[in-house]
Amino acid sequence: MPAKTMTPDEGLDLDNPNQQDKYDGPVECLGKTFANDTERREHYLVLLAEKLKDPEFRKIEGFPIGEDEDILELSDPPYYTACPNPFIEEFIANYGRPYDPSEGYKREPYAVDVSEGKNDPIYRAHSYHTKVPHKAIMRYILHYTKPGDIVFDGFGGTGMTGVASQLCGEQSAVESLGFKVDSNGGARSDVGERVEVGKRYALVNDLSPVASFIGHNYSNLCDLEGFYHQANKQINQLEDEFKDLYENESRKILNGVWSDVFVCPNCASEINYWEHAVNSEGQISKEFSCKNCGALVGKSSSKATGAQKLERKFITKYDRILGKSISIPKFNLIQEVVKVGTHNIEIKADEVRQDKIESISESLEGKFNEFEFQKGRQTNKLINGSGIQYVHQMYTPRALAAYSRLWLIQLGSHKDTLLFKFCLSGINNFISRKQGFFGGGGGVAGTLFTPSIHLERNVFDVLRRKLKKIVKMSTGKRSTFVTNQSSSLLTNIPNDSVDYIFVDPPFGESIQYCELNSFVESWLKVATVTQEDCVLNYVQKKDHDFYMGLMRQAFTEYYRIIKPGRWITVEFSNSQSSVWNAIQTAIQDSGFIVSNVSALDKLQHSFNSVMTTNSVKQDLIISAYKPNGGFEDRFQNESDVEGVWDFVRTHLGYLSIVKKQSDELVKIPERDPRIIFDQVVSYFVRNMRDVPVSSKVFQEGLLERFTERDGMVFLPEQVAEYDKARISSKRLKQLSIFVDDEASAIEWLRQLLNEKPQSYQDIHPKFINELSGWNKAEVQLELSKLLEQNFIKYDDNGPLPAQIHSYLSTNFKEMRNLPKDDEQLIKKAKDRWYVPNPDREEDLQMLRDKDLLKQFYEYKSHEGRKLKTVRLEAVRCGFKKAWQDRDYATIINVAEKIPQNLLQEDQKLLMWYDQAQTRASDESLF
Repeated sequence: MPAKTMTPDEGLDLDNPNQQDKYDGPVECLGKTFANDTERREHYLVLLAEKLKDPEFRKIEGFPIGEDEDILELSDPPYYTACPNPFIEEFIANYGRPYDPSEGYKREPYAVDVSEGKNDPIYRAHSYHTKVPHKAIMRYILHYTKPGDIVFDGFGGTGMTGVASQLCGEQSAVESLGFKVDSNGGARSDVGERVEVGKRYALVNDLSPVASFIGHNYSNLCDLEGFYHQANKQINQLEDEFKDLYENESRKILNGVWSDVFVCPNCASEINYWEHAVNSEGQISKEFSCKNCGALVGKSSSKATGAQKLERKFITKYDRILGKSISIPKFNLIQEVVKVGTHNIEIKADEVRQDKIESISESLEGKFNEFEFQKGRQTNKLINGSGIQYVHQMYTPRALAAYSRLWLIQLGSHKDTLLFKFCLSGINNFISRKQGFFGGGGGVAGTLFTPSIHLERNVFDVLRRKLKKIVKMSTGKRSTFVTNQSSSLLTNIPNDSVDYIFVDPPFGESIQYCELNSFVESWLKVATVTQEDCVLNYVQKKDHDFYMGLMRQAFTEYYRIIKPGRWITVEFSNSQSSVWNAIQTAIQDSGFIVSNVSALDKLQHSFNSVMTTNSVKQDLIISAYKPNGGFEDRFQNESDVEGVWDFVRTHLGYLSIVKKQSDELVKIPERDPRIIFDQVVSYFVRNMRDVPVSSKVFQEGLLERFTERDGMVFLPEQVAEYDKARISSKRLKQLSIFVDDEASAIEWLRQLLNEKPQSYQDIHPKFINELSGWNKAEVQLELSKLLEQNFIKYDDNGPLPAQIHSYLSTNFKEMRNLPKDDEQLIKKAKDRWYVPNPDREEDLQMLRDKDLLKQFYEYKSHEGRKLKTVRLEAVRCGFKKAWQDRDYATIINVAEKIPQNLLQEDQKLLMWYDQAQTRASDESLF
């Protein structure tokens, strides 16, 4: 019998210690019925134990580091295994639907900018370095799937995709998104979209054992009354044992304050940081005088003030956990805060009090194995900056004693024990030395930084508050399976078996997941394989190629397991455009075709940051699809020209027809003819086929076969919907363009001149204002050259261009209905620059290409040091020409000469370069 899902306060009495878990009857799992949940786990635990004995099973990429007994203790099979989950194929066979080419599945990309806050109680139930709010993910799942579909997340983190999938089956959760649920099991949004309410099955994977552990427990939050009272009973008993540690003169200790100790570089006297750096107003001074010699000191030296850098004080002590004497950084207990009636009283501490705490803590300490921080970007800062090498040094003696004993607690059921550990892992940052005295709950996010003044919280109080937060939560009926492995090789997931994918991939170098997770994984006793952590990390020699290589492998696997015609949503947040381009390249190299890019949490920033660019300033959502089997089969057998138009026809069907921001209609850049041509080129190149048409021929063919509206291309059957929206909208909003290179400058000029043909004098001051963000590694062109090579100036010779005539007759009353050869009209039009039609544009492009190739060949012949600046458009043009000539060596050679940030930050260059390397490698085999 499936577990009953309760509303947050239904039947919940926190003051009744006799409440027990209400639903522990027969359970059904993977088509089998068990007497209870314990029997279910024991049955699959035996199967998992046998699997762990298989050496080949342990060779699966990303298999975590841990003993069999620890992996089994942490696992809850078949729902969750702290290793690659061997029950996934059975899960998909029982709950999935085989791919059916005849199924009438059809979705537009979810092109709405989504804004969801991070203050939801479920989101805040457990801290993690980064995660997408589950309510945001719900919107995508409801749009792209129907009840019973299988949703996959390969970079699962804390399992928010699993939570979202389950809550899609909860009417109240769907209504909380603003949907109105009807009696037929459907719901309609405020923009009129109808979705189906019903749980989806989620398959969540992460390389990190602690992430997969958190994700599993997040999916199992329901019916927690019995757990809550069991856990509190155990906490109360243990707290009573710790009375001597957490009481001062029979008064309960709420917290303590500890301070690092330094050495004065001038007189070698000890400097207690609290006593020297904190002034009477409770503020920290960056620089202060040594009370012994008067020298100006600080945590860093300063030439301006003459301040000398403090040195950390180390002492030698015997470490019981390591079984040897070691040198450790000294820190002192400054004060304790106790509860007296309704007041909090500060009591100053001394060495006698500190020695007593350390002595009692040693006698009460639980079992904790040695766990040393491995070298890395964040761990090195900890080791070198704070002198901390081992995980147990991240706690005060008292906190370590209490925390280590709490980890030994076993509750009445395995589920409850795992949930208890889930809560313990959730408070780790708050009770460790990461917790600063001057704010910053849990310390500085994304680091292992320990402040010099540390607030030691009462571990038992912090844990109780965590229990109270989660006991009222419900994440719906469990329908999530969790696996712990690398996404680069998902051999336990069959081809074409997943209905939808939502992923939030690692952000390059922004967050060092493995290093940060090791802090908690030391308690779980199962750890991440560092070598497979997909990050940029110069300490571990993980460069851009390493990162992009793993990303490409992962997305290739995603492409393999998702059904044809289905969607993948990729959430991205990073300030480095090279990482943004690595993600886009990996997506497209795998076979997916990008259909839309929208914003998550913030409004869309610019055409450039969304479509091409060098500057990512917000969280973005990439919507991409796997072409249906019919198209892929046809593409292999069609002629090149037929393949072009078949691709365009298929691709247009996957693009948004109408997109709005507020009440305004927004231009869809993916429907721009030039963007469509770029997609054609990209698809042909990645499929090792030559593009059979020029840009001009393509533009002409596009207008012959399809319908154009407002500079966008539509299928005939899509036009009516767009026209209807266009009539009801006040105006069509153009996306702003951020100018940082030649291509974006041309695009900016095109948009400016499309709106209004203008003279050089009119354009120049506007153009100058746009140049502040120009890439320093790219040659900056004069406005005159950009205009001459890409646009046309009317010099009063020949017929008046239609674009200028339309603008003048529309915007100036006195010029309406005048013939095109009217002198007044021609005088007003003279010297205005305008956008050429396709015929003239091709002529200009030929002249421009000649100039670009001349520059490219100079780069090709360049000897000596690498080029510091280049004309990016020249490199693009040269790569394209070399590709057409099958001169892959030139592409590779020039790529090694140009600034590497340009190569890594430009999607087109990356495409030519990657494919050239592949072709060159293939040819070397023959």
